[in-house]
Amino acid sequence: MSAEIFDKVKNIQAEIKSASPDTAEALEQFRIRFVGAKNILKPLFGEIRNIENERKKEFGQLVNQVKQDAETKFNQLKAQLEEKAEEADAGQLDLTAPGEPLQLGARHPVSIVMNRIVKIFERIGFVVAEEREIEDDWHNFTAMNTPEDHPARDMQDTYYLQNSTSMLLRTHTSSVQARTMVEQQPPIRIIAPGRVYRNETISARSHCQFHQVEGLYVDKNVSFADLKQTLLYFAREMYGPDTKIRLRPSYFPFTEPSAEMDVSCFICNAEGCNVCKYTGWVEVLGCGMVDPAVLANCGIDPEEYTGFAFGMGIERQAMMLYKINDIRLLFENDVRFLNQFTSAY
Repeated sequence: MSAEIFDKVKNIQAEIKSASPDTAEALEQFRIRFVGAKNILKPLFGEIRNIENERKKEFGQLVNQVKQDAETKFNQLKAQLEEKAEEADAGQLDLTAPGEPLQLGARHPVSIVMNRIVKIFERIGFVVAEEREIEDDWHNFTAMNTPEDHPARDMQDTYYLQNSTSMLLRTHTSSVQARTMVEQQPPIRIIAPGRVYRNETISARSHCQFHQVEGLYVDKNVSFADLKQTLLYFAREMYGPDTKIRLRPSYFPFTEPSAEMDVSCFICNAEGCNVCKYTGWVEVLGCGMVDPAVLANCGIDPEEYTGFAFGMGIERQAMMLYKINDIRLLFENDVRFLNQFTSAY
């Protein structure tokens, strides 16, 4: 009995080696017979129970070898057919045909919104500051009042560089604030736009890469009232002159006190819709007074200077302004989607 099974496997091996399908249809038949989910080799693996104990190993090795032969042969034949198809297409190319005109593109919605935000703050004296995306742990976390054992680190799931515990892809543009404060004494008034990275599950509402704009103002006698008026000005320039804001207590390791800012819903005029979840308010950013420990970490005297900071996600703003319901659309580079957006910014 075992001799017959061995002969059967060897016959299949010979059939594979001699096969030479030269069309896509013939190759597909080869794949179904020898490589597909219901290929003729699968039942043979169950026949090992009928083989004498001293030949079981030999039989298993033979069947595995035939399976590998089939996969290798299929890949080779597939590559050969694709190469022939490419050569045929190249031979039909008409070099005398007129070229197709290049279509003019439009700005990406994230760029539109980022530029709009930056211009609003530039009008009141903020200067754009940009820095590296590969950052060290101190500027990204420790300088911003999140030492190694601080529970706030759990708020952000970080991408570290391979074989490194100190170099990472920045999780926020707060690292730009840290580097600016280390290198420059007050007065400081900056806006820091840029791409950031967090190890998050990609879904309609979140992505592993996105963009932020953070602002920082440090000087003598800076108060929470200054922060509130700055954000009210931004909200009315961004969402309309009748926009109202509210500040709710929150927590961030680098500001104290901290707050979340909501704006009256600009989609439904605060009457209630699915964007504002029928509350009339939409959360847009986080903010607060710079923690004295952050100032001290960066070499600024907290007894002499105070400051405020704020930050917002650009994709969130773009999705609200353009009524986009899936953040993944912003990263797929689908021209049909991107062609919808035009702006003077």
